[in-house]
Amino acid sequence: MQPDPFLPYAYEQFIKPAFPNPGTAMDLAGGIGRHAIWLARHGWQVTLVDISEVAIAKAQENAEAYRNRITFQCADAAQFKAGRSKYDVLLVFFYLERKVFPELINALRPGGVLIYKTYTELQPRLGKGPTHPMHLLKQNELLRAFSQLNVLHYEETIRDRGVAQLVARKS
Repeated sequence: MQPDPFLPYAYEQFIKPAFPNPGTAMDLAGGIGRHAIWLARHGWQVTLVDISEVAIAKAQENAEAYRNRITFQCADAAQFKAGRSKYDVLLVFFYLERKVFPELINALRPGGVLIYKTYTELQPRLGKGPTHPMHLLKQNELLRAFSQLNVLHYEETIRDRGVAQLVARKS
């Protein structure tokens, strides 16, 4: 089970240099765990949050030997609140709920890194994937939403998918 290629790229370029010793991470709307498990394999303590009990059960099964490095939470990511927990790394892949953007920033420790990748409004041109505007980013929307963070990487592409990719660090 491979992660999205953006995670290993962002890890090598931005996470590993910032955190030579693995810390804590959250994978919001993490599904069957491909990103959480990948980070756990690299020594991280990960909290995986997903609304689907079926996905959580599959993630637990997929985690195998790394299960003790992952906390599995069945919860609605749309209701995410940072609370007192603070993370070194926060991942969001192919999930968009704009109202939780401020909570994502609050959930990062100072120096923490957000890795975000999801569909843009260009995706429907490809004839697959989400089509409703509430699930599609507008041009540069992630840049604007996380402007108070230090943007380390940003790209919008339309190769096999219309996506935006962001890596940003909290001061």
